[in-house]
Amino acid sequence: MHMSDEAQAALLSALQELRTELKVPTVFPKRVLAAADEAATKPQPPAEDRTDLPLFTIDPPTSQDLDQAMHLERRAGGGYRVYYAIADVAAFVEAGRPLDAEAHDRIETLYFPDLKVPLYPPVISEGPASLLPDRVVPALLWQHDLDAYGKLTASTVGRAKVRSRAKRHYREVQQAIDAGTAEEPVALLREIGRLREAIEADRGGISVNLPDQEVSLDKDGTFRLGYVATLPVEGWNEQISLMTGMAAAQIMLDSGTGILRTQKETSDPNVVQRVHDIATSLGIDWQAGLSYAQLVRTLDPNDHKHMAFLSEGTAMLLRAEYTVFRDHQIPVDKIHAAIAAPYAHCTAPLRRLVDRYAGELCVAACAGGAPPDWVLEALYCLPCDMERGKGKVAERDAVDLAEAATLKNRVGEVFDVTIINTERESGSPKEGTAHLAEPAVMGKITSGTPLQLGASVRAELKRADPFFAGKQKVLFRAV
Repeated sequence: MHMSDEAQAALLSALQELRTELKVPTVFPKRVLAAADEAATKPQPPAEDRTDLPLFTIDPPTSQDLDQAMHLERRAGGGYRVYYAIADVAAFVEAGRPLDAEAHDRIETLYFPDLKVPLYPPVISEGPASLLPDRVVPALLWQHDLDAYGKLTASTVGRAKVRSRAKRHYREVQQAIDAGTAEEPVALLREIGRLREAIEADRGGISVNLPDQEVSLDKDGTFRLGYVATLPVEGWNEQISLMTGMAAAQIMLDSGTGILRTQKETSDPNVVQRVHDIATSLGIDWQAGLSYAQLVRTLDPNDHKHMAFLSEGTAMLLRAEYTVFRDHQIPVDKIHAAIAAPYAHCTAPLRRLVDRYAGELCVAACAGGAPPDWVLEALYCLPCDMERGKGKVAERDAVDLAEAATLKNRVGEVFDVTIINTERESGSPKEGTAHLAEPAVMGKITSGTPLQLGASVRAELKRADPFFAGKQKVLFRAV
């Protein structure tokens, strides 16, 4: 759906206000840019040369800051080998220097509909650190060996210079795999991805493939707001990243020093019972003995009632954080509940601060050496640093602005909406979240009677104001 010129102007203005409110640094200080220019010319290539590997990347077509490249092959005697190259940010960013200090201020790359605010200057992140094709660049090169069933049997990582052969995007890869025209290293992504998905299901991992609510800016300057269904290849690609994150976690646990991404599943019986009650109210048959992870795999996100349950249940049951440990003082809580295994963020160092540190810890452990001092000195501060990240807030607020701008001239109209969330737990059963399918909007809704999850109701749009000072920029009232 195209926005009107008036709505687009309102959205652009509101986005600028949002960045001001969040104190988003949209430009780099001169000293940081100077340091980036210098660093881009200085890195010494690693001694290990693996430019023979025909690596390829899979990213959105316009992406230039490419963190990962892969090569997949069959092993003699059965099984698979996965090479996974990760951008070696530490080759360009020196601890304690301007680039490092700026990264600790920014924490992560921020994405807005009209611009991207990178973690590192583009001269680095879209230049010699990026795994763009036909460039010899330093990387942290993972080697994963898998058996014929996709089970990981060995993993190691070390520094190497590599060269990607091709920059591919998701839809292109999906079409080639479906048509049977993909070369074997690309075609194996489906084979290995499906095996890893089956292993994920067996260990009780939770995979929720809700459609993405996306705000995009076309080349002609027009904003679009809609839902984008994920392609199967995105899930297979994610399995390679998840496998690497799990391998990294295990390497750090074995070495006795690391930083994990942990997630607890609540044991509060009241919350657990509430989630079961939600399933019952939505008509979802949650059979005795079936775990939440198993139930999720039977649901269809395109079904509004299932979407309501997934939105409500997962948010209630799971909370994620970073957990640091040293000197073999292994934490009691070391599992990521949704993944059902120890897990670490390590595959996106160009876009997330913590990944640079996790990568260094794994390289040191695999080499049999001690972690660098600069890593150990920063380790215990990293969870607090990552808590300061603004990525999720920026993404959600930007979508809220786009929703309000899209509906700006339709206040007073009545729409058919689905209730996907209620405030029953906080004592406000007459308030919740409404899902409007077209245009793709989720907004606050109030009612004169208690709202029922999954119910389809008629609702009048009472407010759609991107400049509204509160959080509920879109407000419906059940009629």
